[in-house]
Amino acid sequence: MALVRSLFSAKKILGGSLVKTSKAPPKGFLAVYVGESQKKQRHFVPVSYLNQPLFQDLLSKCEEEFGFDHPMGGLTIPCPVDTFISITSQLQG
Repeated sequence: MALVRSLFSAKKILGGSLVKTSKAPPKGFLAVYVGESQKKQRHFVPVSYLNQPLFQDLLSKCEEEFGFDHPMGGLTIPCPVDTFISITSQLQG
């Protein structure tokens, strides 16, 4: 039950970003592509996460795997979606 609440809370904080969308991110957010397979999910994250050590670890992994050449045209984070949601849930408090 706690996992369900955590996932629901993460979805709420991320602005419903678990739903695919082609819209530009809201002000104060950036779009990232998450996943390990060819089919990645697009999520919106608050720009304030860029200063958080947990999120910076994800960005380091991204840099190691992709450098500055992101095949999706945006920031790609190569981790399982559930791991990404777990980490962003921790960042929201």
